[in-house]
Amino acid sequence: MTADRASTATLDALRVAVGDPEQVRTRPLDLHAHAHDASHFLLIPSALVVARDAGDVSRLLQVSAAQGVPLAFRSGGTSLSGQAQTDGIMVDVRRNFKDIEVLDGGLRVRVQPGVTVRALNARLAPYGRKFGPDPASEGACTIGGVVANNSSGMECGTVQNAYQTLESLTVVLPSGTVLDTGQLDADQRLRALEPEIHDGLLTLATRLRRDPASVARVRQQFSMKNTMGYGVNSLLDFDRPVDMLAHLIVGSEGTLGFVAEAVFRTVPRRTDVTTALLVFDDLLAANTALPALVETGAATVELMDALSLRVGQGLSGCPAVVAGLEVRDHAALLVEYQADDAAGLADAHAVGMRLVADLPLSAPARFTSEVRERSRLWRLRKGLYAAVAGARAAGTTAVLEDVVVPVPALGRTCTDLIDLFAKYDYHDAVIFGHAKDGNIHFMLTSGFTDPADLERYSDFTEDMVDLVLGEGGSLKAEHGTGRVMAPYVRRQYGDEIYDVMRGIKAVVDPRGMLNPGVLLDDDPTAHLQNIKSAPAVAPEIDRCVTCGYCEPVCPSRNITMTPRQRIVVLRAIEQARIAGDTALVASLEKDYQYDGIHTCAVDGMCKTACPVGIDTGVMIKKLRAQNAAPVPKAVWGVAAKHWAGTTRVAGAALSTLKVVPTPLVLPPDHLARAALGTDNVPLYSAELPGGGPRRARPAPTTEPEAVYFPACVQSMFGPVDGSPGVQASFEELCAKAGVALLVPEGIDGLCCGTPWSSKGMTAGEKTMRDRTLAALRDATRDGALPIVCDAASCTEGLLQAVAKGSTKDGGAPLVVMDAVAFVATRVVPHLGTYAKKASLALHPTCSTTRMGINEALELVASAVAEEVQVAEHWGCCGYAGDRGMLHPELTASATAGEAADVLAGDAEEHASCNRTCELGMTRATGKPYKHIIEALAEVALE
Repeated sequence: MTADRASTATLDALRVAVGDPEQVRTRPLDLHAHAHDASHFLLIPSALVVARDAGDVSRLLQVSAAQGVPLAFRSGGTSLSGQAQTDGIMVDVRRNFKDIEVLDGGLRVRVQPGVTVRALNARLAPYGRKFGPDPASEGACTIGGVVANNSSGMECGTVQNAYQTLESLTVVLPSGTVLDTGQLDADQRLRALEPEIHDGLLTLATRLRRDPASVARVRQQFSMKNTMGYGVNSLLDFDRPVDMLAHLIVGSEGTLGFVAEAVFRTVPRRTDVTTALLVFDDLLAANTALPALVETGAATVELMDALSLRVGQGLSGCPAVVAGLEVRDHAALLVEYQADDAAGLADAHAVGMRLVADLPLSAPARFTSEVRERSRLWRLRKGLYAAVAGARAAGTTAVLEDVVVPVPALGRTCTDLIDLFAKYDYHDAVIFGHAKDGNIHFMLTSGFTDPADLERYSDFTEDMVDLVLGEGGSLKAEHGTGRVMAPYVRRQYGDEIYDVMRGIKAVVDPRGMLNPGVLLDDDPTAHLQNIKSAPAVAPEIDRCVTCGYCEPVCPSRNITMTPRQRIVVLRAIEQARIAGDTALVASLEKDYQYDGIHTCAVDGMCKTACPVGIDTGVMIKKLRAQNAAPVPKAVWGVAAKHWAGTTRVAGAALSTLKVVPTPLVLPPDHLARAALGTDNVPLYSAELPGGGPRRARPAPTTEPEAVYFPACVQSMFGPVDGSPGVQASFEELCAKAGVALLVPEGIDGLCCGTPWSSKGMTAGEKTMRDRTLAALRDATRDGALPIVCDAASCTEGLLQAVAKGSTKDGGAPLVVMDAVAFVATRVVPHLGTYAKKASLALHPTCSTTRMGINEALELVASAVAEEVQVAEHWGCCGYAGDRGMLHPELTASATAGEAADVLAGDAEEHASCNRTCELGMTRATGKPYKHIIEALAEVALE
């Protein structure tokens, strides 16, 4: 699919509106990268504009109206119904609009639309409060989307959603008017600035209220979760037009205005919690137990059918009760009780257990309050959509539907849905959802590649609509009407209420420029149009369902692309190649080199957030290997064979440069980068230290407890001025704890292989891996001793090298651990008492996160300082070995938020656990970062 380019007049007007031409983007790469959300639809925008504030949005809306070009807003892009797409102007509000202001000790909060639910809850947590809505996508979805869709979730139901907890909002209306509905004179301002809206809403409210049948219908529909059409209950719930407008904006899916910020009442964050997974023989048995469970006061009751459980068995960390189950027709309910204190929880737990004892369970039920066990249970449920979709056949598209029926009808509805699945040959369809609310999700997969696929889907949808509406339900409970159910709004509500909804759109957006085709559409086939294809590209990424969960953790998200965008552009290239659009292929491939390949940190953080475990960096490494030129390949091949000399030369060069004024170094550096490429020649910067010491050590005189593998990065990049470095610090700490270490023979020529693997230099990587593993096999006495490495990314590199290597016949597996974890368990308990620093700013790394050792890192940090500060906006620094020197703009973007937090915290000490990450944070903050083990040695060994 090729984008229709916006006219010159429109683009000129957009650039004037936002002031900075760089905010208006028309490259095919940008348009295709931002086109995809989590739905099964695809429209390519004609222009992308990055808005900075409400003023930008106001002027952009005026341009949209004047030029007659539709406009839509995009934030987290986790929407599942197609409401975050347009073939007109797309306005990106994710990169900015990040402010949070906690009010009244946490009882209220003012928040902008680009903030994720997880980030908001992190800010509220110290106050014992949280945001009411709790969608499963909370790590990626933003407040703007939650308001636009009236999203709810697993716990909030209809009493703690955005509609109920909203206090006020600042809205930018289609005319460009900016209105704060929280001002005392807000209603008068609405009447003065937008009299048609003020009077029109009063007229529509009067019309609705005078029709008893319509009132009854609205009350019945909105007694359940319901995001179908406009929230016309606001015309009944409020008397002032400004309050009607504010609550109509909730759930309006960007068709009535833009929410620049909102004020919400928060809800208590109950930390006394117990959770269990109850497994039943089938869906009927699970649904039969539901009413009694709800009556016990369970905070959440989540339903999962048999196929959901089978897919869940393939997730990492799958709970034991599911992992060991031979799934047939089983179904499960994830039940959670919450309380304000331990006594209240004990009471709730006792009530629940008495009931559970009488239920016909397929496996014994076990409630747990242990954090890790509960996390595994919730990961199973929250990751279901993407995990199930990720298990689909390559080249097919997932469609997730979201319906609600009265709870007594839920079991019957599930049974009838299963019959429909069989009727239309959707044999891989799954059912899961929020059983407590009568709200279930079901997912279908199809190729949608020929008319027969669309006809089958259309016929299924018609029968499903009849089924749900026949039970008195709603066709959309929490995912928003979007494009997928817009043609069915009239059928759900009837002509009179539908006309009221049409009247709302006409009054607020008379030109119809805001998100046309979303929420209301009289075209009966609209839901069958613009369905995206997902051509197979590579096994590493074909499972991607474009959920967007990866985006908030990606270090390049605010400068070039996110993992989702890297994947969808590769699909766009393949689709264009299939279509024979050679011009589009060439354009996308050209711009992908920098945006997609060069600025990917290949840090693997995306895998930590991806529910199907995709590491986009693996694909990028593969592309780097394919693109590697002969000369760099040869250079890195030689380096692998002569690594000791290479590191000595690199260290000596840095030591020389350190004494040369930086202004003298940069001109020739810039010339070399211009001639040889910025992805080949690093950019020197002042924070770089001189070279470090050699790593070789004599064999210990006593029996070694571990093999110590000091990372080569420490010999290339020396320590902070005045510090002996991490190797000396670690050795001294171990000596104090009575731990003898053996450094492998020939260590100066050994490496974990990460420098080669990250660049796609596969031959050099294998050369180094084979030599290093052979040396470690000898040093560990064939696996008898553990290997300890002192740089987190190198520890992970060794783990990967071991996984790729082979075990000698009869040899034990090589055990690798990070020095931080080793110190936490083997050294810290033996250090005795000493004076600690007052405070320490700690930077966890992507590797410590992926290896699961952040707890150990914080434990060591707490042995250094009384107060340990981990920045609220912590994330991967993007330095990624030498990537921060090749592309310093990547690190600058990745660390901007964390650096601001660190400087505001004004800690006495600054530390991490990987030398290049320390350099990245030093550059970002101007503070000298050192290894946490160095910091520990300084205080504990004085």
